[in-house]
Amino acid sequence: MPGATTQQFLAVEQMREGVIVLTNKALRGVLMVSSLNFALKSEDEQNATIYQFQNFLNSLDFPIQVLAHSRRLNITGYLEKIKELEKNQENELLKVQTGEYYNFIRSLVEAGTIMTKSFYVVVPFTIFESQGIKIPLQLLKSTRTPTLRDEEFQRYKSQLLQRMEFVALGLRRCGLQAIPLTTEELIELLWSLHHPRESEFGYYPEIPPELAI
Repeated sequence: MPGATTQQFLAVEQMREGVIVLTNKALRGVLMVSSLNFALKSEDEQNATIYQFQNFLNSLDFPIQVLAHSRRLNITGYLEKIKELEKNQENELLKVQTGEYYNFIRSLVEAGTIMTKSFYVVVPFTIFESQGIKIPLQLLKSTRTPTLRDEEFQRYKSQLLQRMEFVALGLRRCGLQAIPLTTEELIELLWSLHHPRESEFGYYPEIPPELAI
């Protein structure tokens, strides 16, 4: 479509105060969640973790979305710094060790792609819920909603944050840590999802200071 912008195809209207506001005025908060090495736990620990996670899911009276984001990690800059460190190293023994470390890391990169994984939980809240109205999620996109006033946004945001705290507490009981993303981090996350190649090289768009909250 000539002249069309990316924003026209996204359901995001704006991001403010660590909250995503969709075009239907629904709100979304995003928690970044730590990981745990399930395979290294004993059988009793694994069963306890599964039991806690089941209890967490059963305690929810609202939907959540779990996002696992895999991204190729480009370490060209890191290798260049190691090579420069080797070149400038005056101690001959450290110079040799640095060179061996460089060759080791380079062989790992050549053997396969290095991936980094990040985990997120998306927590929703809609203005219909605050009014006690139950609307199927599939109908929300076509539902016309009024523009949010500042006082409405703050009230709905408060209820969204309560949900996010509840989710974070449930995940902590499973041995996981969860922290909410700021506006800047939300922008970088959505940008990296739509620009994987650029984010692979560590490039991110410049974000105005007023949005980095």
